[in-house]
Amino acid sequence: MLNQEELHEIQKKLKKHITQKRFLHTRGVQYTAVMLAMRYEADLQKAALAGLLHDCAKCLDDDKMKKECKKYNVECSETEKKLPYLLHAKLGACYAKEKYGIKDKEILSAIRYHTTGRADMTLLEKIVFTADYIEPHRKMLEQLPAIRKMAFIDLDMAVYMILDSTLSYLKDDNDNKKKDIDEHTLQAYEYYKKKVEQ
Repeated sequence: MLNQEELHEIQKKLKKHITQKRFLHTRGVQYTAVMLAMRYEADLQKAALAGLLHDCAKCLDDDKMKKECKKYNVECSETEKKLPYLLHAKLGACYAKEKYGIKDKEILSAIRYHTTGRADMTLLEKIVFTADYIEPHRKMLEQLPAIRKMAFIDLDMAVYMILDSTLSYLKDDNDNKKKDIDEHTLQAYEYYKKKVEQ
């Protein structure tokens, strides 16, 4: 794995390619992911790297995102074609590998699913997914304090709460239909709903 100097170099490189606001969010996710990794005895360095690079492809406009996906042979679902901002996670995993030299499949997968989630996520995937939602700079939503607290008590329950909140928002937002919600998010919601109800 990387030493602190190599991690710092990745951080400096990343800072040149994202906005200041996105970098502040990224650092918040990185630190939150490390705290969650401490709590759940996950690999701290993997959590730090996945948190740091989770949004490395976020600051691209829709057209550039689509072009980059085509260039790197990143498959796009119909939902992603309608909502290109969802592509930043898939493209981010690709960028992490191609531009930042990350070869660890667990880190790349955590970046890939940090926005949509998926059913039966790995511990690192759950950590980055949750850290992205609860980091200190996030806009305060009504349920955020409860989710932040739950994240350090029961990670699966926190994941479920995030998915439930996200789906409620998406369904209410401009009468959004289920077909415009990523299938991984729907599958993750059903999976974690069953898991926490057991």
